[in-house]
Amino acid sequence: MADPRGFLTTPREVAQRRPVAERVQDWKEVYADDVGRTLLPIITKQAGRCMDCGIPFCHQGCPLGNLIPEWNDLVHRDDWESAIERLHATNNFPEFTGRLCPAPCETSCVLGINAEPVTIKNVEVAIVDKAWDEGFIRPQQVDWLTGKTVAVIGSGPAGLAVAQQLTRAGHTVAVYERADKPGGLLRYGIPEFKMEKRQVDRRLNQMRREGTVFRIGVDVGRDLTGDQLRDRFDAVVLATGATVARELAIPGRELDGIHQAMDFLPQANRAAHGIEVESQISAAGKHVVVIGGGDTGADCVGTAHRQGAASVTQLEIMPRPADERAGGHPWPTYPMIYRVSSAHEEGGERVYAVSTTEFVAGRDGRVGALRLAEAEMVDGRFDPVDSSGRELPAQLVLLAMGFTGPEVGGVVAQLGVELDERGNVARDRSYMTSVPGIFVAGDAGRGQSLIVWAIAEGRSAAAGVDAYLTGGTALPAPIPPTARPMAV
Repeated sequence: MADPRGFLTTPREVAQRRPVAERVQDWKEVYADDVGRTLLPIITKQAGRCMDCGIPFCHQGCPLGNLIPEWNDLVHRDDWESAIERLHATNNFPEFTGRLCPAPCETSCVLGINAEPVTIKNVEVAIVDKAWDEGFIRPQQVDWLTGKTVAVIGSGPAGLAVAQQLTRAGHTVAVYERADKPGGLLRYGIPEFKMEKRQVDRRLNQMRREGTVFRIGVDVGRDLTGDQLRDRFDAVVLATGATVARELAIPGRELDGIHQAMDFLPQANRAAHGIEVESQISAAGKHVVVIGGGDTGADCVGTAHRQGAASVTQLEIMPRPADERAGGHPWPTYPMIYRVSSAHEEGGERVYAVSTTEFVAGRDGRVGALRLAEAEMVDGRFDPVDSSGRELPAQLVLLAMGFTGPEVGGVVAQLGVELDERGNVARDRSYMTSVPGIFVAGDAGRGQSLIVWAIAEGRSAAAGVDAYLTGGTALPAPIPPTARPMAV
């Protein structure tokens, strides 16, 4: 145990964000420096709050099986090089999860039963940021190659994880990405204020030095067919994500000014990096309404603030969550409680238990308002209450209601893989699809989920591919596809 009395004597303390008035003027992360550096004055004591439980439920909460008590103890003892070694043993990209994961490990922390849990996420990001600063993170190059080749389609967190694991196992790996730069949603879906893209580029440089090859600007299924993939590679991994956005088919949907969040956010990310964007969707001077109360919606809220929106309103069909864990979400499950992100701190209004029934036309064929109704649960679904209709001004509407599954045309159809009952790519316990040698990892097989699940599935799929190619594997497989706790 790091500090036998730490959980009694040290209160929980987290990284402090920059003042709102300052940070909404730029696109940098909301912390004054790398969040890990910001935490250094307090993090050893925070790590000392870990009780080193006999049964560490934080392991159960983490899909990656992170060895949390071990690296908490190492941080408390100021052994940072050993800490990053233990962290990398289960997680390829802790700088991503330490910034973006909602930390189900913390809601599983035993200390959280009757006190505030350990700041696990903050300790994680402090370890990896210091490890980069100290030069503890270096390319891991293999001494020999297997002669086997693997194509990974998609360069999001699942694709990057499977590619790094297989490269380190000695296979020759090519990652295909249809965008102009690799990273998937890490690059163009996550706003810069949540994670600066230098974090992605630094890890990609490590992967290139290890031997992973990136083929960008290649739309697999059009520029390269499924048959060509199978001819060129010994195995193929589909890591294309769940990119089909959920629609809102109500009157007025055809009006200008109504866009999917994933049309808006990538443009904003490009513009933040000085890349010229043709016909950019801008929130400047507009009343903005974001439909959807999740993380993507919050990303739209923060982006709209930085673009100079006149007002920002975020709508959620569910009732407002409770401030504390309710009886229906007992420890150690992930509780549905009221959370305030950095974007919400910056302003705007959050409206709960409402349903949009119509988009109302304004000038020149553009949206001018939304017609809303209170929503209530009827027979397991939320229906509008007709008598509660009201209008909300809106010159820009962003749909952030989640995703229904992967794109099933193109390479998925060309490869002839089967789909499951939810429309995702079906796979067995080794992550192989119905077609031998074709594997799937991440949201394309699991459905919309968290970054921590994507990395865990990438690592597990890599073990399946390695076993298929060589007859056995020493790669870890933390998540069999049949063991799927409810995503949070």
